[in-house]
Amino acid sequence: MSDKPVDFRLYLITDRARTGGRPLVAALRTAAEAGVGRGKVAAVAIQLREKDLSPREQYGLAMEVKAALAGTDTRILINDRADIACAAGLAGVHLPATGLSPAAARRCLPAGALVGVSAHTPTEARFAEEFGADFITYSPIFFTPSKAAYGEPRGLEELRKVCATVKTPVFALGGVTPARVPACLDAGAHGVAAIGALLDVPSIPDAVTAFLDALNV
Repeated sequence: MSDKPVDFRLYLITDRARTGGRPLVAALRTAAEAGVGRGKVAAVAIQLREKDLSPREQYGLAMEVKAALAGTDTRILINDRADIACAAGLAGVHLPATGLSPAAARRCLPAGALVGVSAHTPTEARFAEEFGADFITYSPIFFTPSKAAYGEPRGLEELRKVCATVKTPVFALGGVTPARVPACLDAGAHGVAAIGALLDVPSIPDAVTAFLDALNV
């Protein structure tokens, strides 16, 4: 595991098609600034998840976001591409459930890099922990169109069972809103993750603030 603590509680996952018409980089800067001062380092971490871009484009985006967020201490991870995380000097990588194991990804990452892993079943969550994930996103907890391909929502009871089974911090993902945060925390989640609920909203700062308030950050 990384020697960096998972001290953020809100995990913003990007989708540049769901920013309410805003440029993605500007939207992320706004979100990051709203989280400054709310946590030990930065209350918000960001996963760049623009899978349709070429590796070169993903690297360019990573460098642009890194420059735009300089001074906010926001941890930036990238989906699946440990090579780009290393080349761009990001905080780490987020691996899909069917991707490399965390242990394999660390072989091409610098010491201390964060490794997050997606899980959709208890078995996948246990695998992520066994192979050294720093944190796990578990989804979908509630119904959301972006996670419909993963089947019926897992629900709070399964989230509770997973959180009780693994010691690795778990982030609840899928249909999570500020109003649903307390129930996720009560089930044992370390934090929550969201896409549209943080980006495709009238006011990104208000959305970030509402989530952080609900997370007691």
